[in-house]
Amino acid sequence: MFGKTANLKLRSRFSARLHVLFARDVPVGLVIRRGPSKAVSTLLWNRATDEFQLGQWLKGRIYERRSDLSPDGKYLIYFAMNGKWRSESRGSWTAVSRTPFMKAIAMHPKGDCFNGGGLWTDRNAYWLNGGGNDLLTNEEVRRDMNFQNSHLYGSECLSVYYPRLIRDGWKLIERESLNGEHQRDIFEKVLAPNWTLCKIAHAQSNAPQGKGCYWDEHQLRNTKSGINFDFPDWEWAELDGGRLVWAAGGKLFAGAIADRSLVDERELNDFNSMKFQAIQAPYTSTLFGT
Repeated sequence: MFGKTANLKLRSRFSARLHVLFARDVPVGLVIRRGPSKAVSTLLWNRATDEFQLGQWLKGRIYERRSDLSPDGKYLIYFAMNGKWRSESRGSWTAVSRTPFMKAIAMHPKGDCFNGGGLWTDRNAYWLNGGGNDLLTNEEVRRDMNFQNSHLYGSECLSVYYPRLIRDGWKLIERESLNGEHQRDIFEKVLAPNWTLCKIAHAQSNAPQGKGCYWDEHQLRNTKSGINFDFPDWEWAELDGGRLVWAAGGKLFAGAIADRSLVDERELNDFNSMKFQAIQAPYTSTLFGT
């Protein structure tokens, strides 16, 4: 019933790991590509044409579930760590940059990996998760000091990720603590008549090999037939207008729901062969030169 790309099996445990942020007001996305483990890159995704533009690479880690794209897609807020604890960034920091680049136009050093990141509350206003000092500011963007994050589902990634999902139309339908080290939460979004996409979000200290502490899997549910289709290899999935888009095996795919099947499946891009490049952003800041 479902094609080969929908049920993709990861051929290599070294496939790139992908997470995507959507802008709410324009057909733009930001792909956060990780791999190897200490290198990450960002790419602008024009969702109208399915063209991709490389931003920058970072030798470190971006915590994608603590990141957000502004409603107009112009700015990115992200939480990163490179372990240089004696630097001005204190080894981990929240930054605001111009999409799809990572060079900070606003920066808040953290010094640890607890909380961090934030959410956009307006086109140029952001809430900072866990607070922090202002090492670098820019009049283009501002901290929203009045916003109160009312959806408190946990700390670290969950304090940003779950409110972002709910803001973007997902409904939290079930929370389950499997044991003291594994929380499983289920979100759903209606795709089409009789079809629902489920995002099964795991917070797990003893995660399976190849997964981080926070990882997702997905399921398509036909509410008419009662049949569920499991996609454990879909690490990210979302409704994009009238189509379904998902990431698996270091690639992005798109398809459409029709009757009892997923049709018009196609590969949008393969990110696996990408290699680190030292790229300068086309703007300067008072703090960093690259």
